[in-house]
Amino acid sequence: MTNPNLRNYAVNARSTDTHGRVLCSVRNHHFIVDGPVQNGAPGEEVTPAELFLTGVASCGVELVQSFAKAEGMPLTGIHVDITGMMDRANPVRQDVSVLNSVHVKFDLKGVTPEQGRTLIDRFKGR
Repeated sequence: MTNPNLRNYAVNARSTDTHGRVLCSVRNHHFIVDGPVQNGAPGEEVTPAELFLTGVASCGVELVQSFAKAEGMPLTGIHVDITGMMDRANPVRQDVSVLNSVHVKFDLKGVTPEQGRTLIDRFKGR
């Protein structure tokens, strides 16, 4: 019997014949990720940092839609812009590379400002 509260995710990535180019697979979906040019990689495809930010933005869209639907709010559209900055000369931590800042902007359609704040607060609490 499957526990509906458990969610398992599996992703794999492997090197290719091109330095800095990675073949990623999620279920039956395959896509290429490139390291940035600064690392000697092609930098032509989505980079790992961009992919990370995409994950956060898409999570924001999906969760806010789900929250609005569950609460019967009339959300008709959502747009998320996200930016991240890494200052390698001023690292947050010395032992790992992390973004110094991330800014997320939500644009919600069809809900009141109060409903919008409620939805965004629920997202931030996740």
